[in-house]
Amino acid sequence: MPKPVEGGAKQFKNKPLGQILKQIGKVSEFDIQEALQVQKTKGGAIGRIFVDLGSVKDADIKHALALQAGMNPVDLDSMSLPPELIAMVPVNIAESFRVVPVDFQNGALTVALSDPQNVSVLDNIKFMLNMEIKGAVSDDEAITRALEKYYAGKTESMESVLGSLAVGDFEIVDKREEVQDLEQLQKDVNATPVVKLLNLVLLQAIKDRASDIHLEPFENEFKIRYRVDGVLYEMMPPPVQLARAVISRVKVMSNLDIAETRLPQDGRIELNIGGKPVDLRVSTLPTMYGESVVMRVLDRSNVALDLEKLGLRPQELKTMQYLISKPNGIILVTGPTGSGKTTTLYSCLNHANTPDMKIITTEDPVEYNLHGIVQVPINEDIGVTFAHCLRSILRQDPDMILVGEIRDLETAQIAVEASLTGHVVFSTLHTNDAPSAVTRILDLGLEAFLITATLEAIVAQRLCRRICLSCRTEYEPSDEALMELELRRSDVLGRTFYYGKGCKQCNNSGYRGRIAIYEMLIMTDRVRNLIMSSASTQELRRAAQEEGMRTLRDSGLLHIYDGITTIEEVVKETVL
Repeated sequence: MPKPVEGGAKQFKNKPLGQILKQIGKVSEFDIQEALQVQKTKGGAIGRIFVDLGSVKDADIKHALALQAGMNPVDLDSMSLPPELIAMVPVNIAESFRVVPVDFQNGALTVALSDPQNVSVLDNIKFMLNMEIKGAVSDDEAITRALEKYYAGKTESMESVLGSLAVGDFEIVDKREEVQDLEQLQKDVNATPVVKLLNLVLLQAIKDRASDIHLEPFENEFKIRYRVDGVLYEMMPPPVQLARAVISRVKVMSNLDIAETRLPQDGRIELNIGGKPVDLRVSTLPTMYGESVVMRVLDRSNVALDLEKLGLRPQELKTMQYLISKPNGIILVTGPTGSGKTTTLYSCLNHANTPDMKIITTEDPVEYNLHGIVQVPINEDIGVTFAHCLRSILRQDPDMILVGEIRDLETAQIAVEASLTGHVVFSTLHTNDAPSAVTRILDLGLEAFLITATLEAIVAQRLCRRICLSCRTEYEPSDEALMELELRRSDVLGRTFYYGKGCKQCNNSGYRGRIAIYEMLIMTDRVRNLIMSSASTQELRRAAQEEGMRTLRDSGLLHIYDGITTIEEVVKETVL
């Protein structure tokens, strides 16, 4: 680890990287000019060019970047950090953000981190600890050793946090009162119990791969729940006195108006945890006893937008790739909220995203940023609707279009128009299965001949929880369980069934992660003729199955036989 330079890092802040390297004696003026000439000719980051030319090492560049950001290097291995300093950064924050507190002076806490360019970590910790934060830089290995040395064996659970909180200063107020003491509320949102509690809830939920965090005030209790793999789990309820302050702190973090409690609001919190970007989409809703808050966790590092990782079986994968490669047509993905439709659509776009393809999406809201794809957020308050956006998109020369949802006849008509003029259009509908999507589009008012001329496929999907591989165990299902799948004992001779016993890896649930099951209705001539003759949903389903469509239930059965999911999950998510 390089030694701190004389005069501190302030003198180097925001200076060009080459000049900093020259000042600390790592390069000469000739080296700088040579690197600049290479950059002018070939492009690229100047630091990488210095390394490639052999002028400096990676460690020298890291040191210079730290100085450029106003940070001094620290040698954690040679330091002895007092317990009171370590206590200033709770274990869950230290481990999640990979930082170690090294100094506290004049109300400012200095923490060591490994990446001097990741300054958003300092902003996040400032928000979470509610104090001034400064940065220092250290080796990643040294930070790992320091975390093991100072935080080993320390855990922070909801029980321990609540046991240490002094909530006597918080009064239970009538949450139905419209007039609030804003001055007191401003103090409450920055109070240590509130900050500590919310930090624990957020970091624990993200660590447990939660998709949603629910903060729910009731008359005599304050519930906190989070959803993992589609199932809600309740955390130990904090004192009801903290409800208003905790919810107001969430609103402050997401730049919402804490004085407005009578109207729903939407906001966003951006965090960078362990070098991974995490977005929290915040939604507030006024209730009888205060505001209910739900935070949707969008962990961009966790989502795999890869068709081959969705759970598609080999033939389904080939079908999906064939549909994506079509020159025009509408492809619908259907299913209830939270069934993974967005992930499937994004994976399709990601597969098609090549330099020769212009792809434009219109979404409500834009959930993940896709590199190389133009994404347009819907804002109905100012008239930016799906239909309005879609008209403008057609003038942007796209090859492929994603319409977040077909909600009305106007949007459906423009999607048809886009398909007829040589575009591939992806969109979603909320229906129970693939055949009933046809009835839904007809109900919107679209003519049958337009549906048959443009619709190429309908893909229905559900998410089933995966059996935890760490505790997966063979078992013999009961006759009653088989009957729920309309199977007899003779139908499953030679088949092996599994369930999860429950272990630390899956929080004793027996499940870890989810997998999609699919039902693909391809528009054959026979299906098109049935639509034109106003056939019922049952007739369409029967014909589609005869033409090779595998139902959601049948897809689920194959995953059961493969030992991926359980009978209970498939029964819960599918109907015959």
